[in-house]
Amino acid sequence: MKNVKQSNINIHRDSWVEINLDYLAQNIKEIRKNTPPEDKLLAVVKADAYGHGAVMLAPTLLASGADMLGVASIDEGADLRNAKITADILVLGAVPVWAVESAVKLDLAISIFSKEHITACRQAFERTGIRPKVHVKIDTGMNRIGVSVENAVEFIQKVRNSEFIDFKGVFTHLANAEIREKTQTQIDKWNQVIQNINTDGLLLHILNTAGQMCYSIPNSNMRRAGIALYGLYPDLPEDGEKHIPKLKQILSLKGRIVHIHEAKDKEGVSYGHTFTANGTRKIATVPLGYADGIPRGLSNKIKGTLNSKKVPQIGNITMDQMMFDITGIEAKAGDVITLLDENNSIDEWAKLLGTINYELTCRLKVRLPRVYTR
Repeated sequence: MKNVKQSNINIHRDSWVEINLDYLAQNIKEIRKNTPPEDKLLAVVKADAYGHGAVMLAPTLLASGADMLGVASIDEGADLRNAKITADILVLGAVPVWAVESAVKLDLAISIFSKEHITACRQAFERTGIRPKVHVKIDTGMNRIGVSVENAVEFIQKVRNSEFIDFKGVFTHLANAEIREKTQTQIDKWNQVIQNINTDGLLLHILNTAGQMCYSIPNSNMRRAGIALYGLYPDLPEDGEKHIPKLKQILSLKGRIVHIHEAKDKEGVSYGHTFTANGTRKIATVPLGYADGIPRGLSNKIKGTLNSKKVPQIGNITMDQMMFDITGIEAKAGDVITLLDENNSIDEWAKLLGTINYELTCRLKVRLPRVYTR
């Protein structure tokens, strides 16, 4: 393993997640190819960088083309500040009004969309002497958080006139980037607001990962990259022009064989005996389970790679362990079975479960140690 960096997490285990920082750097450069050079790029590292480790990834992201970082909460921003990350950070989620002062002290920009937020900003300024940095969030169709389109122009004017606020930007979020008609409705609402405000000095951002691959929007000067940073793709429209970067999955999931034994003909494997041996089978046990974020619903459906050969996972995945049928393969305890890497996409798991890759990468951060490589 070349130039290995290890996190401070206890790695006294025979299973781990491996993160390739070179692939991360390549991905952000690929994304940058389709970004106008004058536009800024915000790298979304919420949920601990979608389970990949925000603190460890941030320096590579910033060195490779990201201008700022996006998190979901003040606590996530605090983790980055405690790690001496000095870049601009925007809290994309709703910040409790009682926590605005904490954001100010951490030099975090916050999303605001209510009069209560403005009041909290004034109170934070009075207590600290520091003007809170804010981005106004507009709800153009996500129906999650944000000021309504009907009230946005008036609200933005009020924010701009508030001398105790450091007004940094305006943004919204696409709910259906994979559906062009619905996205165009959101774009129209966005333009309706942006064309009626003073945008001098503001960062304007509407395009998420899928959006920037499929749409070009004049009233925008910053883009947000999320899942693509990690080498995975969001849902995209089936028709129309697309600018799809060549990405590499940066995450690998590996485990060492801790035990090899034989299951005789008609013997069952694991809880419930959902797998029954047809003839004598050679079984390898790996210390990975659903407590590590591998859904039990994948039992008997996935494969790993052992000595360049595919081996099926068999029997129910248990809390801490799973078994593989390695019949006919020369192997010993300590050999590595790879479940995920750039050639074994987590998208395959997502399809089997009827979910999205985002959910599964976030699950893998529960207790698995992470090793960072180049």
